[in-house]
Amino acid sequence: MRPLLPILLAAMVLTLRATESGQVDLQNDATEYPRPTLTRPDWLSLNGTWECGFSRGTNQAVFTNQIRVPFPVESSLAGTKHVMSELESVSYRRTFTIPPAWQGRQVWLHFEAVDWAARVWLNGKPLGTHQGGYDRFSFNLTAALNPSGQQELTVLVTDPTDAGTEPRGKQMLHPRLPFLHSASGIWQTVWLEPAPATSIESIRLIPDLDASALQLVVNGRGNTNATAEAVAYAAGQEVGRAKGAVGSSFSLPVPKARPWSPEDPFLYDLKITLFENGQPADTVGSYFGMRKISVGKGADGYPRLCLNNHPQFELGVLDQGYWPEGIYTAPNDEALRSDIATVKRLGFNLCRKHVKVEPERWYYWCDKLGVLVWQDMPNGDLTATLKEQEIKRTPRSAGQFETELRRMVIGRGNHPCIVLWIPFNQGWGQYDTVRITKLIKALDPSRLVMDASGWYDFGAGDVRSLHQYPGPAKPPPPDGQRAWVVGECGALGLVIPEHSWGIMTFWNITAFDSAEALGAGYDSLLARLQEQKEKHGLAAAVVTELTDVETEPDGFLTYDRQVLKLPAGRVRAANQKVLAATIQTAARN
Repeated sequence: MRPLLPILLAAMVLTLRATESGQVDLQNDATEYPRPTLTRPDWLSLNGTWECGFSRGTNQAVFTNQIRVPFPVESSLAGTKHVMSELESVSYRRTFTIPPAWQGRQVWLHFEAVDWAARVWLNGKPLGTHQGGYDRFSFNLTAALNPSGQQELTVLVTDPTDAGTEPRGKQMLHPRLPFLHSASGIWQTVWLEPAPATSIESIRLIPDLDASALQLVVNGRGNTNATAEAVAYAAGQEVGRAKGAVGSSFSLPVPKARPWSPEDPFLYDLKITLFENGQPADTVGSYFGMRKISVGKGADGYPRLCLNNHPQFELGVLDQGYWPEGIYTAPNDEALRSDIATVKRLGFNLCRKHVKVEPERWYYWCDKLGVLVWQDMPNGDLTATLKEQEIKRTPRSAGQFETELRRMVIGRGNHPCIVLWIPFNQGWGQYDTVRITKLIKALDPSRLVMDASGWYDFGAGDVRSLHQYPGPAKPPPPDGQRAWVVGECGALGLVIPEHSWGIMTFWNITAFDSAEALGAGYDSLLARLQEQKEKHGLAAAVVTELTDVETEPDGFLTYDRQVLKLPAGRVRAANQKVLAATIQTAARN
C-alpha cells in the first residue's frame, strides 16, 4: 500500500483553497440531471453521506465509517482517509424513501459509474452485479421495495486497479510517472427514477447532415409492439416529426439543418413519446446537433479532417480529468463546465479526453459550449514493448476490454461533440489493433477512428497519430488516405509553488522559469505546428495539457484551477493565428 500521509496533505491543502474560493460546494449533491441525453421530470439523487466499511476479500464489512458519495474512496472529499488496496473491498449503505407521487410506476436505480466490480442489494435482496469502471448500470427496484417506509440500499465494491487487467486509465496503486493515483468505488452520481412499465430504455441518435435528417433508434421496456414518435424543435419551434417502431431505425427530417460546430454549437431539442395501444405511455426529452465528421482532400492534396464537409484544423488540449480534492470526480457540475469554458476561452476548438470516460454532464457542456472531443478508451493490462508492438491478452482480459469499449461507444455516442474514438494510447494494453479499429468503426460508422495515439501505428482507421515532445518534428510518410495529426505535443512546464500539489517533476516536460519564457516557448511550438500544417499536411494537434495533474506542472491551469499561467487573451490570439490560416487554406478547395 502506498504512503497515505503525503497524498492526503497535498489534496487537503488544495481542497481548502478551492473551498475558500467557492469552487467546491459541499452542499451540492447533484442538483443537475445526470443523464442529459434522456431526461424525465421526476428523479431523486442518492448522493451525500452514506455509511461505509472496509474489509479483506469480498465479504460485507461492518459499517464503522462515513463516506461522501460520489467521491472515490481515496479522495479527500470522500472523507474516509482511506486508501484501497487490491485485496480490499468497500461496503456502502444508506436508506431512502420513495416519494408518494411515484406510486404505480416502476422505480429504477442508476449508478453512473463505479470502479470497478459492484454487487448491489436492496432490503437484503440481491439486485445484481456489474463489472466496469466507466459506464452506467441500472436495476429495477420495484419487486424488492418494502411496501412503505425506509428502503435500505447496500453496495459492495472491489477494485484491483493495476493488479488486474481491466480498463483503468492512468490509475496505479503505487504511482510512478506518468501514472497517477487510483480512484476506487462509487465515483459518479447514484440516483432513482420512476418510469412506467412500458417505457423508453435508451435512444441512439445519428445526425445525417447531408440528408438533413436525424436517424433514431428508440429502445423500450415492456410492450415490444409499442411505437415511438420523435419531434424536433429549434428555439421552441417544431421543425420535424416522425414515427417508427421501437427497436428499429427511422428517420426524422430536419429541413434546412443548422450545422453544429465550435463556432456555432447549435442544439435542437427533441421530445420522444412511446405509444402503447395508441395511447402515450412514456415521454422523454433529449437534444442533438447536426454535424458531420469526415476525412477529405485539401487543396494541397493532403487528407484533412473535415467538419460539415469543410476542412478544419483541430487545435486542442489534452485533458486527463483529474482533481486534487476528488481525484476522478469534479467537485460539482460548475467545475466541469468551467474546465470546458476555459478550453474555449483559450481559443482551442478541441479537447482530447485522455484514457478516461467522463460523466455525461462533461460531454453535455462540450455539446453546449462547442468543443470537439477525441475520446480515448481507458487502457488496461500490460504495455506493449518496442519489439513486440502488441501484447497478448487472455480471453478474459480481451473480453472485458471489448465489453467496456462497446459500452463507451454506445453510451457516449449521442453527444455531437465526440468526433473521434481512440482505442489505444502509446502501446498501453494495445492488442489486435486492426481488428479493434474495425470493431469501433462497425459500432459507429458516423465517426472517425484512430487506431492508436502515438507509438505503434498499424495503418488502420481514418487518422494517423504521432506523439512528439515538445514537437512537432518530422512528419510521417503520407499514405494518401488517412489524415495525420500530432496526438500529443508541448508539455511546457511552469511551477506555481503556492498552487502545487507536491514535489513537481519534469519527466518529459520542458521547464520554464517565468510566464514570459513559457509564452515564448508556446509561440515557438505554434510556429512549428503551423509550418507542419502548411508544408506537410498536418491536420490537427493536441497540446499537453489543460491543467497540471498531481506532480506534472505542464498545464495552462494549475491543478487547483486557481491560476492561469498565461493570459487567456494571449493564448487565444496565438491559437487563432493558426486556426485562421487554416481557414484561408481550406477556402481554396
